[in-house]
Amino acid sequence: MLENAITLCPDELWNEERFWYSSFHCLFWLDYYLTLEPNSFAPPETFTLSEFDPSGALPERAYSKTEVLSYLQHNRQKCHTLMASLSDEVANQRWINEYKNYSVFEITLYNMRHVQHHAAQLNLLLRQEINNAPNWVGQAKEFNR
Repeated sequence: MLENAITLCPDELWNEERFWYSSFHCLFWLDYYLTLEPNSFAPPETFTLSEFDPSGALPERAYSKTEVLSYLQHNRQKCHTLMASLSDEVANQRWINEYKNYSVFEITLYNMRHVQHHAAQLNLLLRQEINNAPNWVGQAKEFNR
């Protein structure tokens, strides 16, 4: 659903901070929470660690739709890899950072809720701005490696 919202977004709306930034923010944290050792996290080279800035500073520049969709594909691969390895042992490992101490299973649910929250926000913006939004997606599309 997130991909569909990003794809549907017209350029004039994409270039508004609230759309490109919300999309990037969602994908940054998705990537971070999919990292089993959060202290080793680094986003792909195109992106920075700006989301960790305690002052809330935005990235140095707006990211293009192409860049953000590429980040989404990166995260889709990372998520697929995690889900394929999600044994009881992995699911029960602790995911610990300065603010959270969750099992991998718990952080995965937290992550899923965060993505859905932002996908819904983007759909609302699309509905408000262009009177259109993607249909509900009930099942993930087939994953292509």
